[in-house]
Amino acid sequence: MRLTAFTDIALRIVMRLAVARPDDLLTTRAAAGMLDVPYTHAAKAVARLSELGVVEARRGRGGGLQLTAAGRAASVGALVRELEGAGDVVGCEDDPPCPLRAACRLRGALRQAQEAFYASLDGVTVASLVDAPTGPVLLSLTPPGNRTGDPGNRTGNPGI
Repeated sequence: MRLTAFTDIALRIVMRLAVARPDDLLTTRAAAGMLDVPYTHAAKAVARLSELGVVEARRGRGGGLQLTAAGRAASVGALVRELEGAGDVVGCEDDPPCPLRAACRLRGALRQAQEAFYASLDGVTVASLVDAPTGPVLLSLTPPGNRTGDPGNRTGNPGI
């Protein structure tokens, strides 16, 4: 099973926020630059993570992103389920629908495999993802144009 790019980006953002100091507010633009993802994709991921209560996003001067306590303790399995949605691994109901769908056993087997995949991530928390050696690597990332490598990550763009 392969995660969507959206879920991948959202998890990378959550991991970067998990290593930030409480007073180190990261902007969406800076996070996108650090993680080498398009800003528009990062902004959509941040909006969804905010809806889920994983990330707090504050606009304007002094604004930025912060991982919530719930986000830090969140199960990666639960996050991936929310971000990926309830869809099937295969498109049995696509247009045109699969002619085997009424009698197919593959769909059920794939659904079980998908749930086993998520279940294997249920015991992993966001906080545990940033233990060494990952955390130090995440902290070393700097947005393009930030010559000083300042972990504050300000790029001159106010707000989110």
